[in-house]
Amino acid sequence: MIYLLAILFYLLLLTVIGLFKSRRVKTQADFSIAGRTLSPWILVCTMLAVWIGTGSIVGNAGKAYEVGLAMVLVPLGSVFGMMCLTRIAGRARNYEVYSVPEIIGVRYGQTARLLAVIALVMAYMVIVSYQFNAGGMVLEVILTDDAGHSILSAQTATIIAAAFIITYTILAGLMSIAYADIVTGIIITVSLLIALPVLWLKAGGWHGIETSFSAMDQRNHLQIWGVFSTTELINFCLPTFLLILGDANLYQRFFASRNAKGAKIAATIMIVAILVIESLIIVEAWICSSMIPDAIHGKYVLIYAAKHFMPLALGTLFLVTVVGIIISTADSFLLVPSTCVIRDVYLNYINPNASEKKIVFFSRLLVLVFGLIAYLVSLAFAESVTVFEKSLYAFTIYGAAITPCLVAAFFWKRATPQGAIASILCGTVVTLIWSEADFVRQSLPTAVSELDAVLPAITVSVLALFVGSLLTQNTHTSSTIQGVVVIDK
Repeated sequence: MIYLLAILFYLLLLTVIGLFKSRRVKTQADFSIAGRTLSPWILVCTMLAVWIGTGSIVGNAGKAYEVGLAMVLVPLGSVFGMMCLTRIAGRARNYEVYSVPEIIGVRYGQTARLLAVIALVMAYMVIVSYQFNAGGMVLEVILTDDAGHSILSAQTATIIAAAFIITYTILAGLMSIAYADIVTGIIITVSLLIALPVLWLKAGGWHGIETSFSAMDQRNHLQIWGVFSTTELINFCLPTFLLILGDANLYQRFFASRNAKGAKIAATIMIVAILVIESLIIVEAWICSSMIPDAIHGKYVLIYAAKHFMPLALGTLFLVTVVGIIISTADSFLLVPSTCVIRDVYLNYINPNASEKKIVFFSRLLVLVFGLIAYLVSLAFAESVTVFEKSLYAFTIYGAAITPCLVAAFFWKRATPQGAIASILCGTVVTLIWSEADFVRQSLPTAVSELDAVLPAITVSVLALFVGSLLTQNTHTSSTIQGVVVIDK
């Protein structure tokens, strides 16, 4: 009951912040990019909270329960991606835009811009769907008694989580999310640092962990090297690398920065932050795995551990933080498609002269619509599909479709609209066919069929961009948006 009361108090606090900040939301800039007022340290907190979401707390932790210490290799994709993103952050902020598809539209034209919106919405609905599931998991776990019976069913708990997340996003958009993330970003770091020695001692140190895994006949859980094949490392690391290079959530934070220098500083600090936090999550999940022989609890190992292995105060703090992380991530992934549809479809094709009041109203309405769609998506996935698998699927759709042409927009002047369109289409289609049409993979050699969609999809996407651009070099485009001129020769 203490856990529930603490979470309810935290949700009430978030609601108060949302209501207070909603009074300051007068324009789309306020709702979508916090009025371009965020300092580097606020940017770091909100970027950390949105990146270290359910995919890490539940997905990566759950995978660590399955395979062991070797999971510490997986965050390398995120770290290398953030290293590359430091080269892009300042350039992205110099675009006075609101969304990633707007940058693509500036560089490649309206068709590429619209296709980017479609790919983004598809990927982000999957990501929001498993945030809802994770929120439901937390409620289900804290309301489960010692006999294993929960007051709420998984479906009811998910509905409650989804309803709060949607409502909170509607209130004040990024304005409320960013400032709540200051608290969340600090607490998740502190609680993970405190939890590490506590859980280590609880498990009996290395000897106790080794003994427990031996008793479970899982000695491979103690190994880092040799557990994953090269193919598996590519399947696990490449999607996160591609997503972080092009993630519209991170770019939206860059757009919300006071200036380009602040965006670059925040991206640089994030390299260390991601490495530390993701590593702590995986190591602590691995430690807890040695104390949880029942696999049914392994899918939410850290949530279970917070209630059963941590001291009451620390466990409560950790669960409250997990709820904050889930809410922040889900809110952000709801806000971005709403912003994109408003900027890239509604204002571009339907009502270019819409008032700020009308824009904010429809932005909030779209958050509601996308929230309902994401809930339906959460029902469409089979229960056997883990959060880790869902996240890789969503990351691949986005990373293969959007990242190549987005990065080329900053660094390759010879990229053309035709090449970008071909890249977006090929990346999306190959991902969907490879993931959903089993007969395609089964007809290929074993070495190829073992690959997830990411390597085939990104390879075809990059080739389409490269070849399509080289074949259409006689074009000359010049686009202007909000005072920014980009010339492609």
